[in-house]
Amino acid sequence: MKTVNVSGLKNNPSEALRMAHEDWVLVMNRNEPDALMIGVNALKIMDMPGVRKALATSLFRDGELSLARSAKLADTPLADFIAHVSRLGIAVINQTADEVQQDMDSLDQWLSQG
Repeated sequence: MKTVNVSGLKNNPSEALRMAHEDWVLVMNRNEPDALMIGVNALKIMDMPGVRKALATSLFRDGELSLARSAKLADTPLADFIAHVSRLGIAVINQTADEVQQDMDSLDQWLSQG
């Protein structure tokens, strides 16, 4: 196990990530353990059935990843990922009624120019 302190993590996060690819990294804060970094590839977590899709779904649902990036993480075609999250009741498009109306007005304006 490797250790890094919080200031070292702030100053050189890529070094901590490199260490996490090889071994677990314990992040220390004022001489107390604060967090544990584990490289997902080292544990082969991403190779386990369903993990990629579950992680991508959760990150998309929470707004941490876009739809396209989530589909890529899930290693799923975009249309299939859209169907997947829709089946789970997760909105693919999250807009207010005013935003939808603005989009419709823009579309009407664009179509009338043609």
